[in-house]
Amino acid sequence: MEMQQLLSMGFPSELAAQALAATGGKSTLKATEWILSHKASNPNSNPNQTSPPFQPKLDRFFHLHTKRPNSPPSPEPTATAPSIQILPQQDLEEDSTAPSPVHYKRRKLQHPKAITQQDKTIKIHEPLSERMRPRTIFDVVGQEHILGNNSLLRSAIDRNRIPSIIFWGPPGTGKTSIAKSIVNSSQQRSFYRFVSLSPVTCGVKDVRDAVEEARKMRAKNNKRTVLFVDEVHRFNKSQQDSFLPVIEDGSIVFMGATTENPSFHLITPLLSRCRVLTLNPLKPHHVETLLRRAINDREKGLSQSVGTRVEAQDDAIEFLSMNCDGDARVALNALEISATTAAARVVDNQLKGVGVEPHKDFNFLTSEEAEIGSFGAVITVDDAKEALQCKHLAYDKAGEEHYNLISALHKSMRGSDADAAIYWLARMLEGGEEPLYIARRLIRFASEDVGLADPLALNQAVSCYQACHFLGMPECNVILAQCVAYLALAPKSISVYRAIETAQKVVRESVGQNEGVPLHLRNAPTKLMKELGYGKDYIYPPDNPSASTQTYLPPSLQGYKFLDWPSENSTQQ
Repeated sequence: MEMQQLLSMGFPSELAAQALAATGGKSTLKATEWILSHKASNPNSNPNQTSPPFQPKLDRFFHLHTKRPNSPPSPEPTATAPSIQILPQQDLEEDSTAPSPVHYKRRKLQHPKAITQQDKTIKIHEPLSERMRPRTIFDVVGQEHILGNNSLLRSAIDRNRIPSIIFWGPPGTGKTSIAKSIVNSSQQRSFYRFVSLSPVTCGVKDVRDAVEEARKMRAKNNKRTVLFVDEVHRFNKSQQDSFLPVIEDGSIVFMGATTENPSFHLITPLLSRCRVLTLNPLKPHHVETLLRRAINDREKGLSQSVGTRVEAQDDAIEFLSMNCDGDARVALNALEISATTAAARVVDNQLKGVGVEPHKDFNFLTSEEAEIGSFGAVITVDDAKEALQCKHLAYDKAGEEHYNLISALHKSMRGSDADAAIYWLARMLEGGEEPLYIARRLIRFASEDVGLADPLALNQAVSCYQACHFLGMPECNVILAQCVAYLALAPKSISVYRAIETAQKVVRESVGQNEGVPLHLRNAPTKLMKELGYGKDYIYPPDNPSASTQTYLPPSLQGYKFLDWPSENSTQQ
């Protein structure tokens, strides 16, 4: 067996036999190293003996010790813990006869702690927001309205009867964290199995496979599957339909998370089988609690991100908590970037003082360096501002928040509150809303809500649209604000709006066919039409200003009032 493996690697049979005899004949790895080390340490061996050809891919199978000529023997390698001897750059330059299959690495490219802390490094590079996820519902900050003592979720967890739930809320409010913590908080955690799917990476087949596996687990050991689907609104109708039967028969506990309004993006049968829970943006004091928790947690908190202890000024924490718009993920990510900036600044100052090159990767500070108090980093408010760059605004130009803000703007102008209207306008502009969209809404408002009370309002709105088209952002912001303020302060009348709505309703709900136009109101351009009575008995108002007997509505609607507006005579009185 060992002989065949050596021969398949290209070694001569005589040399392979010598190697097996010298190493006991039970290890291909030891025999291979014996061959390489024997040839490297005996360059003047028998010239008639055929040298084994160079194996460029040998290191794919074995990680071997490399021995220098006349160097003391190193411990024999084992199959479970291979190692590589790293030679200094100076030795490489002096020794030109070193065998070619050696893996040389310059010492400065790798910090000594990189190997010993390899497993720890993997966890360090996990984002802070992911490391700080709450493990149980007791660790969740905020959302007391759904996690209180007598809430639906708390009662369901206490009774081990977790229902199917859809979490709806802005990003960074804890939808995924709450879903995971529900399973961890259950008194019978072994009774549940948590599976996560993402619409970005899976299709209908993946959903069906997960559902089938859940059914098998339920039938085999009565273990229920909690199937969590993040951004469930991205699933199409057929994918959402595939969840219905397994939710119905109890094979899975469905949990979905969405940032979009479920009424618009989820099918009605799925909504009827799930309880929709709304999550609110976190308050600043909630975000501050999460930030301080990340700073104080030595095991998986902020200090693990930069390899040293980190502190933060109160102003920095307040700035992040006030400007993340209730998104904990944004705040934690900005905190981590701030810590990196602060730590790099401290290390640069310390190492420049002793003439040592700064570490390229601060994550690999030695434990001795991390314990030195002078390497502690302090996050300032300038670091926080640099990390956040600008205030984070939760705004989607085609989603729920888009319609919420335009509704707030419209209703503030209708209520004649110019200050509130300008505020909501600013929110939309800062969120990146198209100015021409806002201008179109103002034109509608000028007729719907101001109307005849100030006919010039429509002129103002149309002029605003044209000016915004000419200038664009950011110069047109003042024009929009002027029009918004004018419409908010203008007198209001919805008489025209109600009149057209009432008239359209009468037309739609008329029994049978709508009545024809009365003959006296019809035009008669031909002789035949005149003979049929078109235009007969029509009274021309400019020639008969006092004529009031002429009617203009169909007979069935005589005397019907659509527009509730004072007549010209009553206005003069």
